[in-house]
Amino acid sequence: MSAQHETSLEGAVRLSRRIGGEVKRGDTVLEVRDLGVKFWVSGEWFDAADHVSYDLKAGEVLAIVGESGSGKTQSSMSLIGLLPPNGRATGSAKLKGVELIGLSGTRLREVRGNEIAVIFQEPMTALNPVYTVGFQIVETLRTHFVMAPSQAKARALELMRLVEIPEPESSFDKFPHQLSGGQRQRIMIAQSLACDPKLLIADEPTTALDVTVQAEILKLMRELRERVDAAIILITHDMGVVADMADRIVVMKDGRVVEHGTSDEIFNRPQHPYTKALLAAVPHLGTEADVRTPPALKVSMVAHGDQPVPLAPGDPGATAALLMENVSIDYPKQGRRPVFRAAHNINLRVDPGRVVGLVGESGSGKTTIGRAAVALLPIAEGSLHVAGRDISNATNKDLFPFRRDVGIVFQDPGSSLNPRLPVGESIGEPLYLHENLRGSELSKRVEALLDSVELPRSMRNRYPHELSGGQRQRIGIARSLALEPKLLIADEPTSALDVSVQARVLKLFADLQDRYGFACLFISHDLAVVEMLSSQIAVMKDGHLVEVGPTTEIVNNPQHPYTQRLLAAVPVPDPAEQKKRRELRDAILESQHIVS
Repeated sequence: MSAQHETSLEGAVRLSRRIGGEVKRGDTVLEVRDLGVKFWVSGEWFDAADHVSYDLKAGEVLAIVGESGSGKTQSSMSLIGLLPPNGRATGSAKLKGVELIGLSGTRLREVRGNEIAVIFQEPMTALNPVYTVGFQIVETLRTHFVMAPSQAKARALELMRLVEIPEPESSFDKFPHQLSGGQRQRIMIAQSLACDPKLLIADEPTTALDVTVQAEILKLMRELRERVDAAIILITHDMGVVADMADRIVVMKDGRVVEHGTSDEIFNRPQHPYTKALLAAVPHLGTEADVRTPPALKVSMVAHGDQPVPLAPGDPGATAALLMENVSIDYPKQGRRPVFRAAHNINLRVDPGRVVGLVGESGSGKTTIGRAAVALLPIAEGSLHVAGRDISNATNKDLFPFRRDVGIVFQDPGSSLNPRLPVGESIGEPLYLHENLRGSELSKRVEALLDSVELPRSMRNRYPHELSGGQRQRIGIARSLALEPKLLIADEPTSALDVSVQARVLKLFADLQDRYGFACLFISHDLAVVEMLSSQIAVMKDGHLVEVGPTTEIVNNPQHPYTQRLLAAVPVPDPAEQKKRRELRDAILESQHIVS
């Protein structure tokens, strides 16, 4: 039967021959020997990767881990010729005996998508925003196969069902921006599997996803590995994801492989000092909960409809740094979109010197709460007090002195800092506006703030683009602390950082909180990070606070079904323990599905 009369992938007619024929589980798919990647910059060659060697078998997951700049992504992109114009690859990489390095033109295009597929880190930028997601999968199929449009659409829908896209027939005609982050990532996976590739390169496939969505994507990838027997290269800095997925691990630092072994060897018997340091930097859920919870902290737990209300530790009459009572927050009508209530009946208290973690998925309303706390969003109902000041209905004139009492650290320091100002001027701007400091006095304060975040004073003359992500985040923290605020809102301050950089920033944050004694609302979807810093945790879902309590209680004995699912979805950097957590999560999901 011809391809025009088949809807299955196996029945399609190839436009190119398959490299090396079909593969079976256990066959060696990829052999990499002395792979090097260089970039021509300012008149000389710089090494991004050097002497990288490994083998990969069908049905196997090889995790390549390391910090940003270690060469893990560039060494993998060189396999399919996706280096920028100033880059070049050397050495050897053979896919079923066929050399990939130096491949170009038609032969390279046949390999891309057909033999090797990539799941990129950010699907929103990898997918074309002007075409529907269904069209983009169909385009991939018809580029590599002789298929009629109707057969290609049928296969695309089959792939969308395979990756569990809800209502694939209607989602087929949606544009990328109309899907959630997890759904976009599933579309990327469906597109990458369209041609039944021998090798799948997953470049940080879950970095931008919430922990529950991440768990679903990892579960999907494990199931797909069993179904299609593809070899997978997993590029990540998340050791919890590695523990969940990897059979073998390559650890890279400064462009070189420093250690290579099985998942069990790397996690339980690491040899290289860098591997040991990398594993030591990973926050491990359940190990920090006893550290920062004050024994006097009490919590009043009430029914979901009335919201849980945390009580003050010690003196119940103490002035709260942040007090929300029955607060609701609306986003106004825009065009045809009606008024949207992003937060419902919120009761939340943060006391002086305490850190409260606010966790939940994207869209749960946690950032909305943080922005309202610093008067960047008005409240629709209820009352809002910050450091004893009622700002429920404050005017812009009222808010100017209020700004001294609050600070905020944004998720992306690169976009929150003015690109046209040296970072020293950004740090000094609040001091200039609120304390009228000038000249040498201002300079001394800026240098003292740089010292406090452990950055050299000479860095004050650099611009944001000249700094690393961790350095920019330190600048953001320094700026937020310039006026010594009574309340600090930290909105996902470490989500974009490497694990070792994250560990240093979190330690710095904890030290600064102890030194300055500010109250903090720490917003994150990473429960292990929140556990390290917080005395209390508040859990949000769909604009509601569903559970609030001491960190130990939330981590070790969650009451609300959503909190239970959230905790069960957090990957931990231990393969044996992570396997148990997967089984626990599946059991929780099954029991809650049966109950509902």
